[in-house]
Amino acid sequence: MTAPDFAFEADALSRGAITVAGVDEAGRGPLAGPVTAAAVILDPGSIPPGLNDSKKLTARARERLHGWLCENARVAVAHASVEEIDRLNILRASHLAMERAVAALAPGHALIDGNLIPRGLTCGATAIVKGDARCLSIAAASIMAKVTRDRIMVDLAQQHPGYGWEVNAGYPTRAHLAALLNLGVTPAHRRSFGPVHKILCQA
Repeated sequence: MTAPDFAFEADALSRGAITVAGVDEAGRGPLAGPVTAAAVILDPGSIPPGLNDSKKLTARARERLHGWLCENARVAVAHASVEEIDRLNILRASHLAMERAVAALAPGHALIDGNLIPRGLTCGATAIVKGDARCLSIAAASIMAKVTRDRIMVDLAQQHPGYGWEVNAGYPTRAHLAALLNLGVTPAHRRSFGPVHKILCQA
């Protein structure tokens, strides 16, 4: 499997973009917590070794790269809340978080992970399917989004113990689903998601 490279960024820069940001999100699948997006502008002359799709890295490697990116890249992280997810739907809420991250960074061009471009972006954009595995800036954004969101879920786990969010990040693991049945629905749960909605309807 090939590692991500800087080809998409170089192409956008060659076409006149002054800065190019990679954009990715974390947390579309969980039953609880916000969805988090990050936008990252890398310095092409300073790429950290081991930068890759967050899903291909260990937690320790993600933490190391997160720290490096905070100090050496231009980074913006944004969220869409549980309430926004339930009101808008998860796809639109994910795009809203992306739009917020991009607006905070104001790049000349955005490289978006996936096959859709959020409609509210303030700059030109290119959608890249499996971008986190193909594009270094999107890989960086995937790390920033995941580490940030995982930390939020650890904090929420302290407020709502018993669901295992410190280890499952809100995803519908067997233990999380069992806790949902036994302990009930918290304010941090996404009420529009099937397993949560089902329990609320049975209450």
